[in-house]
Amino acid sequence: MFRLTSRRPVRLLVATMFAVSLGTALPSVGGLHAAEPDDVIAKVGDAEITEADIAFAAQDLGSELQRFPPAQWRAILLDVLVDMELLAEAARREGIDKGDDFQKQIDFLTLRALRNAYLAQKIDGGISDEDLQAAYDEQYADYEGDEELNARHILVEDKAIADDIIQQLNGGADFAELAKEKSTGPSGANGGDLGYFTRGQMVKPFEDAVFALEPGSYTEEPVETQFGWHVIKLEDKRRQPKPALEEVQTNLRQALVRERYEQEMEALKADIDVEILDETLAQPSNGETDDLAE
Repeated sequence: MFRLTSRRPVRLLVATMFAVSLGTALPSVGGLHAAEPDDVIAKVGDAEITEADIAFAAQDLGSELQRFPPAQWRAILLDVLVDMELLAEAARREGIDKGDDFQKQIDFLTLRALRNAYLAQKIDGGISDEDLQAAYDEQYADYEGDEELNARHILVEDKAIADDIIQQLNGGADFAELAKEKSTGPSGANGGDLGYFTRGQMVKPFEDAVFALEPGSYTEEPVETQFGWHVIKLEDKRRQPKPALEEVQTNLRQALVRERYEQEMEALKADIDVEILDETLAQPSNGETDDLAE
């Protein structure tokens, strides 16, 4: 028979985890252990701790659990559950579970658990892949991305040097090779390639000059910025493509959840009378409370 001891220094840290708000879920806890939910992994007196208990504890501890290496998660969760069983039994012996305040707390926790289960199963769980695809098709049907440019530049300290570079370009010199040879900027080694960028990403004089160019052309006069003097060549101009479904499905799901939550609440309030007896609370509120339900 294996007995649990205070073998882990993390036990003191575990106690602080209960300051975390309940309901913060881990991205994934399925990889903790491949076992059946009813498998018993420990006993505290007559109480049994199962794999299902481990899973529930993981959900409640949420992001705090991720402060530790995944290899330690099960051991930490087991310590938490053992402590809970010991403290719960002590509370029963003291009759704490019979008090009115405790019963009110149980009622509230039951209310919240039922709310969360309904949201998870009927609202969030009711959103299918087809729903996400339909929302994506509607939102991005006429999508037109921002204009983005691909350019090269040669950065030098003196205008005279920049003027000479432009003369060399007029004579047929290769822009990328001149950038490698002359540019003092970090992109010089890559032929001055700046990649794709949109408005607002470059300093104003540079932006004004490059957005005035046509693909294949370069500035006829040097462009001065706080970094020095630039000779700029525009390589390509295009519109940003619309994002793939996979890139935006999280936001789409959140929008659908909010929409369906509001629809569900309207339907429920239409069927059940809600009477606010406190006159001050019965007044319309300027604050938003929907976020508390998510």
